Amino acid sequence: MVNRFAAITASRTLKVAGLVCILSFFLDFVILLFPFQPTERGWQISLATALVDRGIVPLVGLGMLFAGYWADSMVEDDRSGFDLRMPAMVISCVLGLMFLLIFPLHLNNVRQASAQTIEDIGKQAEQEENQLNSQLNQFLGNAELKAALEQRKAAAKKELTDIINNEAVYKQRLEDPNVPAQTKELLKRFKQNPAEIDKFLDEQANPQLQAAQQKRQIREQRERREKAAQDQAFKSGLRIGVSSLSLAIGYIIIGWTGLRSMGVAQGGGRKATAR
Repeated sequence: MVNRFAAITASRTLKVAGLVCILSFFLDFVILLFPFQPTERGWQISLATALVDRGIVPLVGLGMLFAGYWADSMVEDDRSGFDLRMPAMVISCVLGLMFLLIFPLHLNNVRQASAQTIEDIGKQAEQEENQLNSQLNQFLGNAELKAALEQRKAAAKKELTDIINNEAVYKQRLEDPNVPAQTKELLKRFKQNPAEIDKFLDEQANPQLQAAQQKRQIREQRERREKAAQDQAFKSGLRIGVSSLSLAIGYIIIGWTGLRSMGVAQGGGRKATAR
């Protein structure tokens, strides 16, 4: 009596838990469809990612559901209620086909999205370089700006020269913890060779050198962003692709073998009856 009660309780608990898992997945699926934008590549990628991340839930539900029916076999005379095994195996086959379709579609969407992102990064870098060239041409063609730049260079040279020529001020700057280490190294270099001041200021105030440096930074940033986009696309394609393919295989095996088993069992039963 105790074993019968335990088997019935376990059966019903497993069936209910399995149904909840399966129904919760389809509820999430319906919610994820909104806002419905099937032509948007980003929407397709987000939907595929969310479905694959939740794909194990109905698989667990199917396992619990079939375990519930196995528990029924412990009580031979308990055959009440609608048999959910056939619909469950049909659902398993449908989910298997869905995840099988997600596999190539997601890989293609990720590839196209990555290519579009890299193209956008390239266009943005080109715009920044063109803007920099335009600013450089405007500066080179403006006599007032060039004159102002020369004045700032002269003022900076005078300030640096006064510092290295005044031993007290020079030592004070070297001992000041608020002065950056790079600035202290420059002061030491200028102290050893004052001619380095002109060379340093020419490099710092040369608009063409500054533009070239900024272009180099733009190109380095472009390469980093392109590599990050490629890495992200590769990881997404690999993770979601492999997971969706694995889920597809699992669902198809469960559904197909289950349907075949039920068909064989029914066929065997008819043959036995005919005899």
